Amino acid sequence: MRVLVIGGGPGGYVAAIRAAQLGADVTLVEKKYIGGTCLNVGCIPTKVLLHTAELYRMLQNESEGLGMKIEKLSIEWAKVQNRKKAVVNQLVGGVNMLLQSNKIKVVMGEAFFVNANQIRVKAKAGKEITIDFEYAIVATGSTPLIVPIPGVEHDGVITSDEALSLDEIPERMLIIGGGVIGSEFASVYSSMGAKVTMVEALPHIVATMDPEVTGYLVEELKHSGVDIYTDTKVESIEKTKAGLKVNTLSKEGKKSFEVEKVLLSVGRKPVTKGLGLEKIGVKLEGERIVTNKKFQTSMHNIYAVGDCRGKIMLAHVASAEGIVAVEAIIGKTSKIDFRTIPYAVYTKPELASVGMTEEQAKQQGYQVKTGKFPLYANGKSLIMGESNGMVKYVVDGKTDEVLGLHMAGPRATELIVEGALALRLEATVDEIITTIHAHPTVGESLHEAGHAVHNNAIHLPK
Repeated sequence: MRVLVIGGGPGGYVAAIRAAQLGADVTLVEKKYIGGTCLNVGCIPTKVLLHTAELYRMLQNESEGLGMKIEKLSIEWAKVQNRKKAVVNQLVGGVNMLLQSNKIKVVMGEAFFVNANQIRVKAKAGKEITIDFEYAIVATGSTPLIVPIPGVEHDGVITSDEALSLDEIPERMLIIGGGVIGSEFASVYSSMGAKVTMVEALPHIVATMDPEVTGYLVEELKHSGVDIYTDTKVESIEKTKAGLKVNTLSKEGKKSFEVEKVLLSVGRKPVTKGLGLEKIGVKLEGERIVTNKKFQTSMHNIYAVGDCRGKIMLAHVASAEGIVAVEAIIGKTSKIDFRTIPYAVYTKPELASVGMTEEQAKQQGYQVKTGKFPLYANGKSLIMGESNGMVKYVVDGKTDEVLGLHMAGPRATELIVEGALALRLEATVDEIITTIHAHPTVGESLHEAGHAVHNNAIHLPK
């Protein structure tokens, strides 16, 4: 069986490897770089910067309390950038090795469909290559969304791609958009000394998460000097002698900000233009590819996974979709339980969420109970100096089944997997609290929050 994969990001390369494991003859076509956005200009490099920012802030603000005396602590930005490149190169090299070991043919170039069983690739050397296939998986990802704000074309207006590789840390930066990406960059640059302003059109930042949890992030960002303006719209951007002037409008009236850099962080859009999908009969809605639950498009032998579907734009979701698509092609039955998809924000404090928020559960008619445990009562969090956070369960009041888990605090992005597994197994609160959790760990807070559903938290006073 000949399987073609277009796109070498987390959706594409995982699909290619799984197809090879199942005995297919696999060709992967990648336009720009193996690893896609995630490894090269997304998940991985941002987390490298966030890790350095977290350590720098901790040593700068908390070293004396930890028993250390550090003099002349400073950021060497060029070395930070070099470390980012080294981590990216190592991981991209690892993916290349995996592709090679699975005997996957890799073609670098831009693909477009000739018909439902053939593509043509414009290779970098200027040559055109024709590739025949029986099945194709489109995993072309997404790109930052550029909103039509007057002045958005000015130098100094950047996307997340450019924000990862600035020559120096700007003195003043304005971030348009308070979602996950905007919040992470606000955390990075404010920690490293930039004066950051965040402008969000919605009433809350990271609006898809539980507001009690995101409240801890708002508190921490403000403590780091970030000015947050919600319910605020950017009307225009002007070029000035000193840099850029951003004009905004809110209920309070008009307000302008003078900055060096403006980061556009208002979302991403699918990359599907130029593939020739419409010409061969693949249905699109706008720029996103329409699929069924098996990720099959309107053409029976062409599938699509990841961000190009325009649904949940997360690397781990793309990988899971890639596996399901390949297994559907070879006749295996598998599916994704979308209730169990964890969401993670790598700020300080980290935020993580899985399942329904309290408001969503109420809207769906559940009799809701919650269990909350603050991290100031957790020993490991105190030891780490990161007690600003909480764990919150959302539970069905009739059956005690866990409907959602929401966290703010250290290691939240690691611990959220317990909530994902709880939802996958339809676990009850009793099954959480009768599972012994190690001590001392941040994970104990999940145990305590389970007890708190019935007002029985051991380490909270009555």
